[in-house]
Amino acid sequence: MGVMDKAKARAEAAIAKGKEGMAQGQAKLDAMQAKKHADALLRDLGAAYYAKERKGGPAGAVQAALAKVSAHEAENGVIDTSATAPTDGSTGGSYTIDDA
Repeated sequence: MGVMDKAKARAEAAIAKGKEGMAQGQAKLDAMQAKKHADALLRDLGAAYYAKERKGGPAGAVQAALAKVSAHEAENGVIDTSATAPTDGSTGGSYTIDDA
């Protein structure tokens, strides 16, 4: 195997590794975007439910928001609703409702 053949093999290996890294990065970006969208959908669902329960808002808004959450789950998998209280003093974040 000549010098050029070795260089070509190394270049091809580097390109393959680079493509693998790009695919992993894209997958992580897609997962982050799906989580951000799920968070927004859950916020909208909560707002619709609150409006219905406390302010006499329409039940249809809750059903529509729930349908959007279900559609998102069907496309992206189960939404993580585990509780993680914010540690930075903000009021944002996810909270779990304990049914007990």
